[in-house]
Order: sequence, then structure tokens, then C-alpha cells
Amino acid sequence: MSAVAETAAAVREDLATRDGVLIAFSGGVDSSVVAALAHDALGDDAVACTAKSETLPAAELDDAVRVAEEIGIRHELVEFSELDSDDFVANDEQRCYHCRSMRLGAMYDRARELGIDVVCDGTNASDAGEGHRPGLRAVEELDAYSPLLEHGIEKEEVRAIAREYDLSVADKPSMACLSSRIPTGLNVTEERLSRVEKAERLLRTWGFEQFRVRDHDGLARIEVGEQELEAALDPDFVRAARDHIGDCGFDHVTLDLHGYRTGSVSPEDEQSGEDVVADVFDADYPSAE
Repeated sequence: MSAVAETAAAVREDLATRDGVLIAFSGGVDSSVVAALAHDALGDDAVACTAKSETLPAAELDDAVRVAEEIGIRHELVEFSELDSDDFVANDEQRCYHCRSMRLGAMYDRARELGIDVVCDGTNASDAGEGHRPGLRAVEELDAYSPLLEHGIEKEEVRAIAREYDLSVADKPSMACLSSRIPTGLNVTEERLSRVEKAERLLRTWGFEQFRVRDHDGLARIEVGEQELEAALDPDFVRAARDHIGDCGFDHVTLDLHGYRTGSVSPEDEQSGEDVVADVFDADYPSAE
């Protein structure tokens, strides 16, 4: 038995000791692996649950539904709005804490309705070692169980287990909620979330895989992965981005020459929002002067 198979077996044995579990399920690789392992271990006593709100892109919700069907696990939806929380809307350094608290709270409510005591999430061992992660405090406070973290499973091993299960999301890039595109201190609003989602839907349609559209109060800053930067510098893309992403509700459209970086508008980033915007190529003016 390979090391990956042994690790997966250990998690299944762990989960099998539970009467039932509800998995906070986004359809990303981490929660999908937990769902697949739990379904293997517990069958119908494992339930995947996705929280639908304004910060979840419609495409991600569609993915979650599809992957749950792929796994064969029962799938529940709960609906709530982070925008009902003034603390979340204020978008301070603890935004992810407020979001995760509400999201997991909704999971526990549904778990109680189903007579399930244990709520699992997809936190892995790599997450615990990364910078500013206030959302993890909510996981600890609400006592959600993180089997990947408990068994010391890091991101690459999570992906290896996903490949063992032949999950279609094994190599899916990480995806944070839409509010992560709005710089700290700038209020999270439905308008800003909506235009970011529309702009990112266009980038996905155009074939980009690793990207973010950051919303600097009406200025769209596009980040793409290093391997896709050449495509983003193509004059045809520049024209399309200028015209169509501008139509999403942005006043200006720019390309960040640093490329995709996690947390580039959050407290963990060493640059201020103004410094980040200064290092962009402005798609409104595609010819150098």
C-alpha cells in the first residue's frame, strides 16, 4: 500500500468511528477529499453541505453540486447572507473570521436538524502554517473537526488523495470567496461582489485558470498566474478586457504585472493597496508612451 493510500485509510478509519458527519463543502479539492473519505467510511451517514450566499460565485456553486454527484454523497444547501453582518461588511482584518463563523454556524444549524453531532471542514496542514488566517480561529472556537489537519495532511498530499479517488477537482486552483477581492477597509457590498463575479466569469470563459479580479473601488486589477501572463499581455486580450470587463461596472481595468498572489489585498500583504495598484499595466492605455 502506498503512503497516500495509507494516509487515506487512516482518515477513513477515524471518520468511521463517528455516528455521522456533515462536511462544510465548497467543491474545492480539500472539502471534496474530506467528503469522499467520509462517504467511503460512513455511506449515507455522511452529508456534504454548501452555504449559498452573495460571496459564493454561481460557477462555484454549480461545481459543488456536480462534484457532490461525482462522489455520490448526499448534498444539502443552506442559504444566508454575510451582508447582514455589519462586522463583515466593514471588511476589517477579521473579515474571514466573521465569514467563517457565520458559515460554520449555518452548518451546525443544518447538522442539528439532521441529528448529526460532528461538522467537518477541509482545513489541511498547509493552511495552519500560512500567514494571516483569522478564519481558522472560527474553526477552533466552533469546534469543527478538520480530519486533514488532524492527520497532518498537506496540500500536495490532499491532491494526491483526490487523484486516487479520480476526483475531477484534483488539480483545481484554490478559490477564495468573492469578498477576498475587495481591499481591507473598503466595505463589502453587493455591487462590488457582483461586478467581480461578472469579470471573473469572463476570464474563465476566455480560458484563464488561475486568476483574480481585485476591486479597488471601481478600478479592476486583474491578476493571472505566471504561466498565463503572456496570454494576458496579448493585444487582443487587452482590448477584450478593456471593453468587456469595463462593461461589468468598473471605471478602469488594469493588469497586475506581478501576477496572481494570494492575499494581495489582505493584511498579510506587505504592500498597501496604493502600492499594489502602482505596479499595473493599464488596459485603458494599451500602447506605451
